[in-house]
Amino acid sequence: MFTFTIRKHELDFIKPAKTSRNVFTKRVIYLIALHDTKSGKTGLGEAAPLSLLSVDDVTDYEPILRKKLEEFCAVGDLREVDLVQYPSIRFGIETALLNLKADKAGRMYQTPFTNGEVQIPVNGLVWMNDAETMYKEALAKIAAGFTVIKFKVGALDFDEECRMLERIRSQYSAFQITLRVDANGGFKADEAQEQLQELKRFELHSIEQPIATRQWDDMAKLCIDSPVDIALDEELIGTDTGIEAAKMLGHIKPQYLILKPNLIGGVSKADEWIGHAHKLDINWWATSALESNVGLNAIAQWVSTYPVKLHQGLGTGGLFMNNLETHLQLSEGQMSYKVEPTL
Repeated sequence: MFTFTIRKHELDFIKPAKTSRNVFTKRVIYLIALHDTKSGKTGLGEAAPLSLLSVDDVTDYEPILRKKLEEFCAVGDLREVDLVQYPSIRFGIETALLNLKADKAGRMYQTPFTNGEVQIPVNGLVWMNDAETMYKEALAKIAAGFTVIKFKVGALDFDEECRMLERIRSQYSAFQITLRVDANGGFKADEAQEQLQELKRFELHSIEQPIATRQWDDMAKLCIDSPVDIALDEELIGTDTGIEAAKMLGHIKPQYLILKPNLIGGVSKADEWIGHAHKLDINWWATSALESNVGLNAIAQWVSTYPVKLHQGLGTGGLFMNNLETHLQLSEGQMSYKVEPTL
C-alpha cells in the first residue's frame, strides 16, 4: 500500500540555456514522495516534463499527475497504470520506487560506480549562443578537463557555426578532443546532406537529430550517405517501445541512440530501446533532460548497470543555482558517486 505527496519546485538557471527551439531560464519540476505504508519507507522521485519537447507538456499537468498517482497507489503496480501519454509521470513514479529500495547510502543499484570504484565519462555541453561565446565556453570546458565537447547548433548562420568549429579544430585535433553536435532537428531535409558534407572536415564523432522527426525515409538516406555518424534523439520521444520502435530502427538504421529516460517513460523503457538497438548493432548513450539532481542521480545510477564505453550526457546538474543535494560529483569530465551527499 502506498501514499504520496507532491511538491512543486522551480529550478533557476545560473545563466539562460538556449536550444534551437527554446531558451530556459527556469525549470518547473514535481518531486514525488512515495510512502510504503508496509515498510514505513519513503522514496523520492521526479516528474518533470520538458517545455516544447515532452509529449506530456500540458497545462493541466499537476492534476493529471495527482490522478495518476492515485491510480498507482490503488493498484501498487506501475504496469497497471496507463501512462503511455505521460512518460515523465512514469519516470517520476519509477524513480520514487527505485529510491524506496535504495540502501542507506542512496544506492538504487549495486555497481562499481555506486560503490565508488569507477567513474562515468561525461561530455561537456556548450549551449547555443553567439559564436564567440560558444568558442570561449568550449575552451573553458576543455581547460576543465572535458575531452568530449558537445555543441548545440542550428540557431546561428550555418557558416558561422562552421567557422567556430574550425577554430576549435585548428587548436585541438580529433585525437585530443572529440566533438559532437546536436541540431535538435534544425536542418531542412533537402539541405541536410550538403551540410553534413561540410561538417565532415571537422572530424565530428556524431550529430544528433539533424532533421525533424517523422521523416523516416529522409533520415534513413542520411544515415546511409552521411559522412558524419547520426544519433536519433527526438525521434524516440512518443514512439512506442514495442513494434513501432523495432520498425523505426530497422528502417532508419542510425549509428547511435540518445536515451532520455524522463522523456521516453523511465529507465525500464530505456532498457527496451537498448534491447532493440543491440539487435541491430546500434550503440547508445544516455542524456539528461534538465532534471534536478533527483532525476539525474537515478539516470546516472541506471547507466552504471551497463558497461559504459561512450561519454554520457549527464553533466547538467551544475546548471541550476538552487538544485537539490546529490551523491554525484563531476570533475574533469568524470562523474563519481559519493556516499555522503552534497549540494
